[in-house]
Amino acid sequence: MDIELIKRLSQPSEQKVLFCVIDGLGGLPGPTGETALEAAATPNLDRLASEGSQGRTLPVGFGITPGSGPGHLALFGYDPLTYEIGRGALEATGIDFTLTTNDLAARGNLCDLSSEGLITDRRAGRLDTEITARVCESLSDIALDQISTHVLAVREQRFVVIFRGDELSDDISETDPQQENVAALTCKPLNGTIQAERTASVVRRWVNAAHERLSGRDRGNGLLLRGWSTRPTLPDFSEIWKMRSAACAVYPMYRGVASLVGMEIVDAGLTINDQIKQLENQWDDYEFFFMHYKYADSAGEDGDFGAKVQAIEEFDKSVPEMLALEPDVVVVAGDHSTPAVMAAHSWHPVPVLIHGKDVRSDLTDSFGERAAIGGELGLFPAKELMPLTLAHAGKLAKYGA
Repeated sequence: MDIELIKRLSQPSEQKVLFCVIDGLGGLPGPTGETALEAAATPNLDRLASEGSQGRTLPVGFGITPGSGPGHLALFGYDPLTYEIGRGALEATGIDFTLTTNDLAARGNLCDLSSEGLITDRRAGRLDTEITARVCESLSDIALDQISTHVLAVREQRFVVIFRGDELSDDISETDPQQENVAALTCKPLNGTIQAERTASVVRRWVNAAHERLSGRDRGNGLLLRGWSTRPTLPDFSEIWKMRSAACAVYPMYRGVASLVGMEIVDAGLTINDQIKQLENQWDDYEFFFMHYKYADSAGEDGDFGAKVQAIEEFDKSVPEMLALEPDVVVVAGDHSTPAVMAAHSWHPVPVLIHGKDVRSDLTDSFGERAAIGGELGLFPAKELMPLTLAHAGKLAKYGA
């Protein structure tokens, strides 16, 4: 998407868009030969697909497995190869921490380590947020020369650490190998600059001190860091599209990416029912609503096919309440695929559907990976979904004479 072109073509419209992202939506066949989306009982999503059009998105490119940050940036219309944001900045912003120009942030996981120092559980059994908060507090006073730190709980085992000081570099390696039964990685500079060398040294000292304090714990006796990032600057979403936009997301990281592109954040509560209540309360105040649903991704990452099916079914049950708000355009998309059989993000295209009065419906009658192959929308870059969505809402003027 050419952002400058879109700025010229975008125009105000009273039509309302409900943009739903089911995190980790795509999958691969499981025990029954169907994907979790295909196996799930989804009469409401199937109806939207039969009345609308569907296809598949490529979050970044062929064969590239995306993280959640680039996956969402692409859905919002930003080229993820041009606008790179590390997970640290997303998590920090998502918990309302204001990054300064002297800050370097990383997303952290508390993890379980064996006596040999091998990672046995990257998520420490998904610790309660309250436990993670107490652990973060115990790490908050680790002393580093001329560098201050903030260690803050995010959700479950996730936390964010912010290093504050002069000339810190984000060009350093992560300590999270993103696999188990191996040791954590050592933070190293990725270039030969003094700043990167110094920053990597600071991180190594902090990690060593943190591990000493965590070593006596039964769960969460280690930590992993990834997504090094400084404060980013992005074109404002609402200015590009000339509409009031709001984000309703339970998990902080997704509030973070929405906030960084300029969406207003509404309180999402803790459940999808809470989210729908907030949509009802805020419906008259915005033209665009981003609603994020996490639980399909969590189940996929845990390798739990049945739980992913159940999570998708729970989302489907909430669809009638969303439609009762009478949105003009409804989109159901995913930021990436998370096949339960892989227990990880993957490079596979992601199903997407668009429903609205100006949609050219196709011949599909169910929502799923294989149905999407024959859909009207075809296979296209995820960054093109936003202009396609808002064209259906009358928010793009004609190009040229």
